[in-house]
Amino acid sequence: MPEKPTILKRTTLAKTRLFRIESMHLRFSNGKQREFERLARSTRGAGAVLIVPVLSQDRVILVREYAAGVDRYEIGLPKGKTDPGEDILQAANRELKEEIGFGARRLTLLSSMTIAPGYLEHTTDIVLAEELYEEKLPGDEPEELEQITWDINKISDLVAGGECTEARTIAALYVSRDYLTSRAT
Repeated sequence: MPEKPTILKRTTLAKTRLFRIESMHLRFSNGKQREFERLARSTRGAGAVLIVPVLSQDRVILVREYAAGVDRYEIGLPKGKTDPGEDILQAANRELKEEIGFGARRLTLLSSMTIAPGYLEHTTDIVLAEELYEEKLPGDEPEELEQITWDINKISDLVAGGECTEARTIAALYVSRDYLTSRAT
């Protein structure tokens, strides 16, 4: 594996409540220097969780919510950020309670994923939530999220419908389906 470049200088170009645009001046092991820009988190160490709530071997709960980035409603999985002092599983259970009104007695960290790692400092932990029970916590959503029960074996139908385009959700469903299938055999 190649040696990581040395960061010679980091500069914050702009900052919002959620993100920083950062310029990084790097020197690679071959001596070449380059300037890269990335979208970084405003808070160091803040992570994100994406939760796959399992009702049965084949049924999961999805939500429909407004996605400002694409200015439409999208079908996806419950998700949110990890609050200070929370571990991944605590954050996943809290987000479940806030977004769909269920907690989980069994939580399993399946994977961590990045999207656009060339310029986006963002990792999402994928958590499988099983043995659900009803418990609602107040959340930060501006409106109630519509719940959709879906057969996890019909992911391609979900994608073909055009309302589920988020790569993290699609990948998490495939990873979860494979995990549940392998565990059942």
